[in-house]
Amino acid sequence: MKNFASLAAAALAVNGASAHYIFQQLTAGSTQFDVYQYIRENTNYNSPVTDLDSNDLRCNVGAQGASTETIEMTAGESFTFTLDTPVYHQGPISLYMSKAPGAASEYDGSGEWFKIKDFAPDFSSGSATWDMSGSYTGTIPSCVEDGDYLLRVQSLAIHNPWPAGTPQFYISCAQITVKGGSGTYAPQTALIPGAFKDTDPGYTANIYSDFTSYTVPGPAVMTC
Repeated sequence: MKNFASLAAAALAVNGASAHYIFQQLTAGSTQFDVYQYIRENTNYNSPVTDLDSNDLRCNVGAQGASTETIEMTAGESFTFTLDTPVYHQGPISLYMSKAPGAASEYDGSGEWFKIKDFAPDFSSGSATWDMSGSYTGTIPSCVEDGDYLLRVQSLAIHNPWPAGTPQFYISCAQITVKGGSGTYAPQTALIPGAFKDTDPGYTANIYSDFTSYTVPGPAVMTC
């Protein structure tokens, strides 16, 4: 009986792990780079971050910059974050940037963050349709300042409705150096942690009951 119980527990663990995912690969322009070449590797495998007060909300658990390369990108250039497996849980995807005071590899993300894109649900069919993909593409805003940045992707999984369940954050940060920006931007910014609260409608939303609209948590998406 003990052996059977152990096998059952192992099977559940495998099935649970398969429901999670990691943003692990960066494409800049048309070039896709090696896994974790420019993305900080986390230490909690594909488990989510759930503590709204944790510094792990910035770039994930154990994600350090020292062993990660920094890629040079041009303002206005496209980029893509690719996962190990497509997004499995309903919820918005958001792309953020934070300017480092020096080298991106030495930056802990404690400064201001601004949002550059949201992938929100589409209600045009009468019910919510989420973009649950294997990759997500954005563009470095043309109006940002030159310098080093953390480029952050966030999946906020809300399949376990609050307060009975806990929403989950799946996060990765790439290290980039931006060239050719105009420096004319004035985005709405927020600190992480601090950008997301357990009173935000986009955090507490119940996707299974009267779900007809949705507001993505965090600051407004910037425009140039």
